[in-house]
Amino acid sequence: MQLPNGKKIYFASDNHLGAPDREKSFPREQKFVKWLDEVKEDAAAIFLLGDLFDFWFEYKTVVPKGFTRTLGKLAEITDSGIPIYYFVGNHDLWMNGYFEEELNIPVFHKPKEFTFNDTTFFIGHGDGLGPGDKGYKRMKKVFTNPFAKWLYRWLHPDLGVRLAQYFSVKNKLISGDDDVKFLGKENEWLVQYSKKKLEDKHRDYFVFGHRHLPMEINLKEQSKYVNLGDWIHYYTYGVFDGEKMELKEYK
Repeated sequence: MQLPNGKKIYFASDNHLGAPDREKSFPREQKFVKWLDEVKEDAAAIFLLGDLFDFWFEYKTVVPKGFTRTLGKLAEITDSGIPIYYFVGNHDLWMNGYFEEELNIPVFHKPKEFTFNDTTFFIGHGDGLGPGDKGYKRMKKVFTNPFAKWLYRWLHPDLGVRLAQYFSVKNKLISGDDDVKFLGKENEWLVQYSKKKLEDKHRDYFVFGHRHLPMEINLKEQSKYVNLGDWIHYYTYGVFDGEKMELKEYK
């Protein structure tokens, strides 16, 4: 994609709407919707890198209650012709057609490469990538198993959603979330993963979420790892203006 003059690419991740409860989540949702309303004015595309919701599971005819303002704003933006791309995270990896059918938003379950103005981006949520985190990787195989998802759908939505919301908050292994502290650039496993990918092919930017920490780390000359932070503590987002990408804070 070649960006039209004055247009930008926007990136955001890890809103965890619904956590820890509706009352505390609601002001964050309002703030995010306001941000979407502002960036649509010069956006060529918007990338959402997962965990928009603290829990999301699609039954055949039911999706989790709430988030009407967010879903409505996303629909308004795509209806206007601005593409939105969604990468599932570890809290919403059970997406199965709703975003594509209702919101016209492509959903990706694995990292994907994009090129804008001859600048290459490798984009994903970030969970389960790189060394370590073996417990979560085993758990993710269970969660993404078609038979396991089929069994879960037999739970009544009132029970299934409430059960998943409980474990999403209480169980670190299921959530896949580490303590939110910087490990040092040599120990950040998404940095290690990005460096490994560079051995096969050059990319200008590796853009991930999941870690909840805004980070910009040079991997080598002309290649950078960017973590988008979150919309719980930092309210940070990425923006590419056609020449360079940077992190900004929404206030």
